[in-house]
Amino acid sequence: MRKLLLFLFIAAVFGACSSVDCPLNNTVYTNYVLRGPVKTLPDTLTISTMTSDGSDSVIINQQVNTDSFSLPMSFFRDEDIFVMQTNHLFDTIVVRKTNTPHFESVDCGVNYFHTITDVRFTRHAIDSVVINNNSVNYDISKKHFYIYFKEYRL
Repeated sequence: MRKLLLFLFIAAVFGACSSVDCPLNNTVYTNYVLRGPVKTLPDTLTISTMTSDGSDSVIINQQVNTDSFSLPMSFFRDEDIFVMQTNHLFDTIVVRKTNTPHFESVDCGVNYFHTITDVRFTRHAIDSVVINNNSVNYDISKKHFYIYFKEYRL
């Protein structure tokens, strides 16, 4: 009986200790949803961006039947520039934002949340881009942008 009580006491002590739940991925993403006459891209979609060292990086490579996509946001830059290729047309989306440090605990370190302040884009295949939700954090259910593509034929 004593061993059982001792075991329960030790289990209660360890169960009472708190644990730090740091996010596994400290990158936050913006979510784009296609709206308007083109709700799914029939052609492939490739998206690239410039990294902090000046080289380009492909984020999405030849995705087909796209109706939505997610793009990461940089930590320190005030603008993120994405180059989209679809149907042999190139468009650039420039997302202007503020970066806010987000501190959860000493064990997790500092992460960054963002507030989208503006979006600019070229109009080769894109008709318009609308900011739907300007707050970017760990909530992946938010749709940040509605993107409207022009109707086109392959």
